[in-house]
Amino acid sequence: MDTITLWQLAALAAASTLVGFSKTAVSGANTISLAVFAAVLPARESTGVLLPILIAGDILAVLIYRRHAHWPTLLRLFPAVAVGVAGGTVFMMWAGDDAVRTSIGAILLFMAGVTLWRRRERPQPAPAGKDADGPSRGGRLKARSYGVLGGFTTMVANAGGPVMSLYLLSAGFRKLGFLGTSAWFFLIVNTSKVPFSVGLGLIDAQSLLLDAALVLFVIPGAWLGRACVGRINQKLFDRIVIGATVLGGLQLLLL
Repeated sequence: MDTITLWQLAALAAASTLVGFSKTAVSGANTISLAVFAAVLPARESTGVLLPILIAGDILAVLIYRRHAHWPTLLRLFPAVAVGVAGGTVFMMWAGDDAVRTSIGAILLFMAGVTLWRRRERPQPAPAGKDADGPSRGGRLKARSYGVLGGFTTMVANAGGPVMSLYLLSAGFRKLGFLGTSAWFFLIVNTSKVPFSVGLGLIDAQSLLLDAALVLFVIPGAWLGRACVGRINQKLFDRIVIGATVLGGLQLLLL
């Protein structure tokens, strides 16, 4: 990892603060953080540095929203996510920085388009914290599809947040159920990714040293997100999540 300038460190600190905000207010907005880390650091190395920052944000989010998780949805997702993580690990063995950025950016834009189309077809949300598709065949198929994509994107570039955000929105989750379910999901998934990242050489002593300087910036972001989430109405919340997904995808494609 090359020497980081003061301005680059400031950019990484701001991106870490945004991670905290996204985990407690607008899940998926941390695609902007992903883009900043990938711009300052080599794309592959940036994933190893960002992962412990994300886990810190996940811990804070679980502490705040742990009671609002919808566990049936989580249990449907995890097997498919494991398949996606395995596929992402294989991909990272040979993929270069350009392949990582292009593939993730394209997936995010595609999933945003799919979600917008589905929401136009079915505008009515499910009750707060519930999965609109339930255990039906279509719901299981959708969970598997998003789960595989989420596992792949989170392993390749820590970009699973937008994919899972789109799934939870399309399933009709409202704010608290959305945030509680995604908090537990990413704490479990991101923690399980650590051995794979170490094995790929993405996390090492040097990356952890940089993490030690950045992790404290997650806390004010989480506090700000918790203070703001109650003031964001549901329609605006949905639009911000989808908008952040599109912006993050475009940034990855254009870097």
